[in-house]
Amino acid sequence: MAAEEIIPVVVEFTGGLEMLFADQRKHTLAVPAKDEEGKPVTVGWLVNYLCEKVMKDSRKEMFVLDGHVRPGILVLINDADWELEGEASYALQPKDNILFVSTLHGG
Repeated sequence: MAAEEIIPVVVEFTGGLEMLFADQRKHTLAVPAKDEEGKPVTVGWLVNYLCEKVMKDSRKEMFVLDGHVRPGILVLINDADWELEGEASYALQPKDNILFVSTLHGG
C-alpha cells in the first residue's frame, strides 16, 4: 500500500486568535487525507487537530466551545464563509486556505 496521503493546507488566525497559537498568524500544515475511520478529513477534524497539535495556549475554550468553533469566530474556506461550504463537514482539499477570524473583542 502507498504511503499515507497528505493534504497541504494553510490555516490563518486573526482578530486576536493568533495569541492562542504562539502569536503565529499563518500555519502551513500537512494533514492526513483520511481520518482514523478512513473518511476524508474535514474542517471539524482540523479544528480538533489544531487544538490537540498546534495550539500552545491552554485556553482552548477561547477557540472551541462544546466541541464546536466558538460563536463569534468566523471561519472562511478559500475566502468563502464556511456556512456556504457545509461548515465542519467540509472535506479539506489540497492547498485550501482556512481562516479563523475572531469578532469578539473585550478585556
